[in-house]
Amino acid sequence: MEDHKIVQRNIALQREWYGEPLGDRVRRLVVAFDISQAFLAEVLGISAPMLSQVMSGRRAKIGNPVVLAKMIMLERKVLVPAVAAGDRKAMQEALEDVRDSRPTVGRDSIPVGAVADDQGVLAALRDIGEDEDLTEAAKLLDDDFPSLADLLRRAARNGS
Repeated sequence: MEDHKIVQRNIALQREWYGEPLGDRVRRLVVAFDISQAFLAEVLGISAPMLSQVMSGRRAKIGNPVVLAKMIMLERKVLVPAVAAGDRKAMQEALEDVRDSRPTVGRDSIPVGAVADDQGVLAALRDIGEDEDLTEAAKLLDDDFPSLADLLRRAARNGS
């Protein structure tokens, strides 16, 4: 397959897997934090050449899920008011926090933290089930999916 066709295929796969080309996501982070692509690679824990290949579409995916989790963490930190306002200290702290983080990624964990605490998620669960139903569902999920069970229990408690 010719190089440009490989790149087109990889970018199409990125849209499917990540919602948009990774180059777009990475460029937004570089601009938002006013950093170089090489420094972003260091923060994410990936080599600069690998990040460049992913951005350009020469590679389709980020092989390490922890790197993707860190990218998502940074995307969320852009929404912190001080970071969004361009406060250099807040931006540096956000970058250091992500660089030093060790997010866990597994079938029963949400890799980047606070999503499970979001009141919108809890409210949505309360909209589709009564407190007793949420509690019973949590019991069924306890052994195999304890984090989901905990989320259901919190939704039931907050609904009372």
